[in-house]
Amino acid sequence: MKSTTNKPPPQPRMYETENDISENRRVEISALLNQRLADAVDLQTQMKQAHWNVKGPHFIGLHELFDKIDEAVEAYVDLIAERIVQLGGIAEGTARVAAERSRLEEYPLDIADGHAHVEAVSKALSTFGREVRKTIDEAGELQDVDTSDMFTEISRGIDKWLWFVEAHSQASK
Repeated sequence: MKSTTNKPPPQPRMYETENDISENRRVEISALLNQRLADAVDLQTQMKQAHWNVKGPHFIGLHELFDKIDEAVEAYVDLIAERIVQLGGIAEGTARVAAERSRLEEYPLDIADGHAHVEAVSKALSTFGREVRKTIDEAGELQDVDTSDMFTEISRGIDKWLWFVEAHSQASK
């Protein structure tokens, strides 16, 4: 769900750390990371929604694929949250925060057909992938190559999962 306000979330205090990235930079990086964390938590729940509700002749293949994507996204959620904490920030990863901040579109709750889920999951993965690629550049601009590198890894994974999902609809086009 997209936030109706354009105000950035209030920044909690930063914990002291011997990390040599300046506190001002760490605050900016943590805010960026918390935005991606909200998107990732939302993406993970969307994958579970698809996993639980897919029906049709390709049920078992899609059911298992969506579960594998969920597991991968769960690992991305953990990577992002732990990077925030490494920088002295607070990972803001609750469902309520994710619902308020996520840039992903709402997942359709009224679909069952495998093809409809393939389309919805493809859209969610591609949106998240786009935001992740922006984050690679933004982290680079903030001179945090470690965060940039982490999101490069996440981007490669999302592109792989998008390929796996889109393969279910490409042959018919």
